[in-house]
Amino acid sequence: MKIERQFTEAGKGAYVDLDFVTTVSEIRNPDGTIVFRLDDVEVPRTWSQVASDVIAQKYFRKAGVPSKLEKVKEADVPEFLWRSQAAKGAVMGGETSSKQVFDRLAGAWAYWGWKGGYFTGEEDALAYYDEMRHMLATQRAAPNSPQWFNTGLHWAYGIDGPAQGHHYVDYATGKLTRSKSSYEHPQPHACFIQSVSDDLVNDGGIMDLWVREARLFKYGSGTGTNFSSLRGAGENLSGGGKSSGLMGFLKIGDRAAGAIKSGGTTRRAAKMVIVDADHPDIEDFINWKVIEEQKVASIVAGSKMHEEKLNGLFAAIKSWDGAICDAYDPRKNTVLKEAVKAAKKVAIPETYVKRVLDYARQGHTSIEFPTYDTDWDSEAYSSVSGQNSNNSIRVTNAFLKAVEKDADWNLIDRVNGQPVKTIKARDLWAQVGHAAWACADPGIQYHDTVNDWHTCPEDGAIRGSNPCSEYMFLDDTACNLASMNLLTFLKDGLFQTEDYMHASRLWTITLEVSVMMAQFPSKEIAQRSYDFRTLGLGYANIGGLLMNMGYGYDSDEGRALCGALTAIMTGTAYATSAEMASELGAFPGYKKNAKHMLRVMRNHRKAAGGSLDGYENLAVKPVPLDHDNCPDNRLIEVAMATWDKALKLGEKHGYRNAQSTVIAPTGTIGLVMDCDTTGIEPDFALVKFKKLAGGGYFKIINRSVPAALENLGYGLAQIEEIISYAVGHGSIGNSPAINHTSLAGHGFGVNELAKVDAALESAFDIRFVFNQWTLGEEFCTQVLGIPVEKLSDPSFDLLRSLGYSKADIDAANNHVCGTMTLEGAPHLKAEHYHIFDCANPCGKTGTRFLNVDSHITMMAAAQSFISGAISKTINMPNDATIEDCQKAYELSWSLGVKANALYRDGSKLSQPLAASLVEDDEEAQEIFESGSQQQKATVLAEKVVEKIIVKELIKSHREKMPQRRKGYTQKAIVGGHKVYLRTGEYEDGNLGEIFIDMHKEGAGFRAMMNNFAIAVSVGLQYGVPLEEFVDAFTFTKFEPAGMVQGNDSIKNATSILDYVFRELAVSYLDRTDLAHVKPEGASFDDLGKGVEEGVSNVSELSDTAASKSLEVLKQISSTGYLRKRLPQDLVVLQGDMADANASLLGAEIDIQTLEPNLTVDVAAVGAAPTVSIPKGSVSMDARTKAKMQGYEGEACGECGNYTLVRNGTCMKCNTCGGTSGCS
Repeated sequence: MKIERQFTEAGKGAYVDLDFVTTVSEIRNPDGTIVFRLDDVEVPRTWSQVASDVIAQKYFRKAGVPSKLEKVKEADVPEFLWRSQAAKGAVMGGETSSKQVFDRLAGAWAYWGWKGGYFTGEEDALAYYDEMRHMLATQRAAPNSPQWFNTGLHWAYGIDGPAQGHHYVDYATGKLTRSKSSYEHPQPHACFIQSVSDDLVNDGGIMDLWVREARLFKYGSGTGTNFSSLRGAGENLSGGGKSSGLMGFLKIGDRAAGAIKSGGTTRRAAKMVIVDADHPDIEDFINWKVIEEQKVASIVAGSKMHEEKLNGLFAAIKSWDGAICDAYDPRKNTVLKEAVKAAKKVAIPETYVKRVLDYARQGHTSIEFPTYDTDWDSEAYSSVSGQNSNNSIRVTNAFLKAVEKDADWNLIDRVNGQPVKTIKARDLWAQVGHAAWACADPGIQYHDTVNDWHTCPEDGAIRGSNPCSEYMFLDDTACNLASMNLLTFLKDGLFQTEDYMHASRLWTITLEVSVMMAQFPSKEIAQRSYDFRTLGLGYANIGGLLMNMGYGYDSDEGRALCGALTAIMTGTAYATSAEMASELGAFPGYKKNAKHMLRVMRNHRKAAGGSLDGYENLAVKPVPLDHDNCPDNRLIEVAMATWDKALKLGEKHGYRNAQSTVIAPTGTIGLVMDCDTTGIEPDFALVKFKKLAGGGYFKIINRSVPAALENLGYGLAQIEEIISYAVGHGSIGNSPAINHTSLAGHGFGVNELAKVDAALESAFDIRFVFNQWTLGEEFCTQVLGIPVEKLSDPSFDLLRSLGYSKADIDAANNHVCGTMTLEGAPHLKAEHYHIFDCANPCGKTGTRFLNVDSHITMMAAAQSFISGAISKTINMPNDATIEDCQKAYELSWSLGVKANALYRDGSKLSQPLAASLVEDDEEAQEIFESGSQQQKATVLAEKVVEKIIVKELIKSHREKMPQRRKGYTQKAIVGGHKVYLRTGEYEDGNLGEIFIDMHKEGAGFRAMMNNFAIAVSVGLQYGVPLEEFVDAFTFTKFEPAGMVQGNDSIKNATSILDYVFRELAVSYLDRTDLAHVKPEGASFDDLGKGVEEGVSNVSELSDTAASKSLEVLKQISSTGYLRKRLPQDLVVLQGDMADANASLLGAEIDIQTLEPNLTVDVAAVGAAPTVSIPKGSVSMDARTKAKMQGYEGEACGECGNYTLVRNGTCMKCNTCGGTSGCS
């Protein structure tokens, strides 16, 4: 075949007009630990940091790459395509340059293409090699992940290994051959459909399938299987017994898939399970995940209930004042009797109740019962089944018509083919709708629609799909995918059709060559892939393209453009396939399927012509190309001409490939191509967080927005204001609440304000600017009075410590960092809002999002021109009903869509509701400031309850105070009102109770404060951490408030409660960040500065003496009174470190309890002793932060970051590129 050059020039190579730079690639866990780091990564200058990270972490070969190479001569192969191997003395390492990856991919394709006879001459092969490398480097297109993982390793570096049980059909002889090596024939295919027979252990049977799946998962591919051939529960077995049914085997396969990761490090298994709607076990299958999620909820709630009630028994025993022997007898201990009743009332097993009583008799005082949470990767989820696959059911037209007519539906015995059960079709459909609404599964595949477009029905019906539902073909076949980045073909507002068609042609050749060179996990797949040669060319970034051009995703123009571009791509692919068939012959299965395939081609061409009628053998009419609404008539003309050519060449030569195109989710490869949107999906957010080299992010507007605004006629000044509204002004000068004036009042000087302004431009939250790295440690500690350990705590909020409220910070954030939405932006006309609609509401204040029908109609516009199907998630709001889910499925069927999946916000137990994330407490704050005493008391009580029930407590039994206890009394005047605070402590110095009294206050307010103190005391004694109360009540605002007199550390308070809990935090938690004046004296964990002054601060005294001194000290003094500090005439005794090898390291003092823990660490002898530092504040919930940034709220299984976005029927991570899908 002749290959023309469109992007390169002969003799100049692929990279002559491209700049390459080196960067650092680093991916971190949320806790800051490094997952991956590579220095001096060479990438094109135009690539983002995320794209650089993905290619470096995912696609660079990490081992076996020689430092020196030598060519291996091969007859009849051009020298530039000779493969390489390690030269003598070469050192093995890994890839460090993207050029190495581009060269090995394109080189391997060109090498095998030459051997297979795909090029007319050497010039064509070289042109192909350069063009492919250029397209990879400029992010015009990318193949699916297994190509990046496996292709070219043997050709470029001589990497090889023992065979893994793969097979291939020799391109020269046509014979099925068993592979002798791992990489000589790579495995480039991402999508597989495998069959399973109703047999337990033989080849092709149930247990054999798990082995075949494992082989695919190991190499980063995904697989789907229709399990409808398996017998239902209760069907007869040949030996005379009864079948255990489908579900038991599905659970085994699910568990096996969950244990496997590609290469042990990358994404989890991608798997699709399909069952026909007439299977006897279909009802169990539909409700499988619903029930499993209910189990998770039960495990979570039950574990916490057990922990609470069982420890309640211990508390009842401990509270007994009578004879010890009677404490364990419920007949005599009435409190215990009530605790036993309470346990039985919530179904705590009697065995466990008795076990606790037995433990108590043996001297135990509590039980540690494990509790679980709803995190997707938690123990609760891992203990249930059904979590490692996408589930779909196959429905026929007959079933959907039975639903319409409320007719009966028969479930068919798999052995004898007779009805085993009859149910109402609508009842089964209702179960499908409920399951999709409740847990986002199962999806639907429309069996008759799929098979009406089947090009090879003589070889059997299409029954299955890959995990993402875009590849649908015969069982035991495979498809390798590639996707083009549509936005790269837009130049000066005009879509470059010739470039697009050229790319489509070359990538069709590439995917065909990949079939020829590939090895496959089973003999059947190897043979059938050779026989049918299915391809999966597609595109990504349609959402970004439409927004750039100024058209809404939910618009007639947008759908018409999508249809035209899809028609051009598939028409070009089939024309290229026919061109290859003219030189190399049609695929082996073409001859007996020719009339069917040509009928399908005529239907595609008729749809491209815009016809509403005249289709051949289609039960559901497709959506034709919308000629009237397409804004670029050139595209309509090209689409029609392309299909005329594809049909004409096919009629003459046949086709090389049974299928040519699909639309995949493009998860990881979408990140490599820097796509704003993936596959056919709309955008998920208008403002993105762009990663910086070495960590960190900065916020940018979706790059499509400025171009769209310009196309809509907005001026430069208007565009700048609109964008500033979304991403912020980047300056705090005129910001409300937090600005230069208010900060100056806290001690910020000109230099500090300048540093803040300089850092704000790239900030996406002002709280990340106010830290020691921006302001300097000296300023933070000496001027602002913040302890060093707080500065190092990533959860510490400096602005809150300065007294700014959440409302103040939010207002400043909106001004400085933007609203992350365009709704309400200055100058932006309401009629243009729809152009910027995303799949979800944008920012905290955005309300607009794409409706359900817009997703389906966009799929339908493209489906008429796609060989396979489309991977797409139909996003639904949380308030969608079960009926809405059913209607979405029905609309999809009526428009000729082949498959779809729904995702209702909040339908997963592990995912928090998008609508309930904003932690605004404005109403409560108003009541505090202006409400009546009764209203204030009510809100206070609700706040306490909220804080207690949300947090998982360490213990749930009451720890009673000693009869005689230590404490202190603090008198102060707050806003002119005298306040007396009295504390009571446990033996170990921890706070156990407080008393609040007001001098000359009204009886109502005085009584409320008194009772509030009792409530707090009870909470403390039940194990509620003091930190929780401090976080809940500091910064609350109500009168009396103002200046504080009589307290050496607290000088101002916004309310009585603010004062009380600041005082307690300073005295018992060492929260000096909440103090205005740092308490004097050495804290119990201070090391002192004697060494700096030339004298030792450690007396030569044994560790035993040191421990005893501290023990005595804590027994005779109030921890709070001392503010957790030693009197000036005492020193911390940590033992003699002069001879560390001969003595213990010293008493490590537990700051929370003042209890010395004497530990010996042999490995650490000679090192400085470790000091525990209490955290200053509780960090913002990572899920909440992720949802507010537009992510799903689930953690990535690979890097742990909460940056997952929904991507087709899969999820992808925007940090590391991890995906649960095929590409």
